[in-house]
Amino acid sequence: MIATAPSITTSVNLGVQIASGDTEPTTSERLSFQLGTVTYAIDILKVQEIRAYEPPTRMVNAPECVKGVLNLRGIIVPVIDLRIKLGLPQAEFTASTVTVVLNLARGVVGAVVDSVNDVVDLHPSQIKQAPHFDSPVAAHCITGIASVQQGDAERLLMLLDIDSVLSLHVDAPVGGMLQ
Repeated sequence: MIATAPSITTSVNLGVQIASGDTEPTTSERLSFQLGTVTYAIDILKVQEIRAYEPPTRMVNAPECVKGVLNLRGIIVPVIDLRIKLGLPQAEFTASTVTVVLNLARGVVGAVVDSVNDVVDLHPSQIKQAPHFDSPVAAHCITGIASVQQGDAERLLMLLDIDSVLSLHVDAPVGGMLQ
């Protein structure tokens, strides 16, 4: 008889999945990136690819957060500046600026970020509930805050539900509460 790996059947509310038969939740991988001085992280399974920033083709009458569109191997991809979408101040694009191409429920979307840091394995014990803000938007966009060691220092990651952030009306900023 050949043993098979347990299938994933249950998910914990922090986005961490538990395999059936296991008593301990498994880790989840998150892509961490910078927007200004704050480090954010999203589910790595949403990431299709990371590309060096190239100016997209601007769309007439597009909201400020929509930088334009890219032709990605025959697929037209809208490009959203996450700084503007999250209500952060605009910044100059540098050599570190990248477009994270995301495969979301609504389709393929490019998200411009200041830089990508690394892929982080998070255990549920590292994830804490985010403080509650008066805005209902922040409550469903931030799924938690994780603490990770980086050398001798501790680093906090704001865990974003990127589907929620980008499913909001495209010209409605999430607001400055995520800074």
